[in-house]
Amino acid sequence: MTTMNLPIVSSCSVDGCSYNHDHDCHAGAITVTEAAGPACGTFVDAHDKGGVDASGHVGACHRSDCTHNDHLECTAAGVDVGAGEDRADCLTFAPA
Repeated sequence: MTTMNLPIVSSCSVDGCSYNHDHDCHAGAITVTEAAGPACGTFVDAHDKGGVDASGHVGACHRSDCTHNDHLECTAAGVDVGAGEDRADCLTFAPA
């Protein structure tokens, strides 16, 4: 998979994340981790805004129990990030 094919972060409803600009993720690529839920491991709780001038992508997914996971890569067309078990979770997560 090339970076051009990485799924986009379709939306992010996590207020307070440095990469969230008007509910659009601007991290170059997020990592979905195996925390309490399918957490966005790229979440940064800070007042300073950062990131790139484009929509964020899903760079890696550690949730091998997700139906969208293929060899630790996300195969969903896009993901939504928002509050779940953690403050910033992948809401597109679907158990395999």
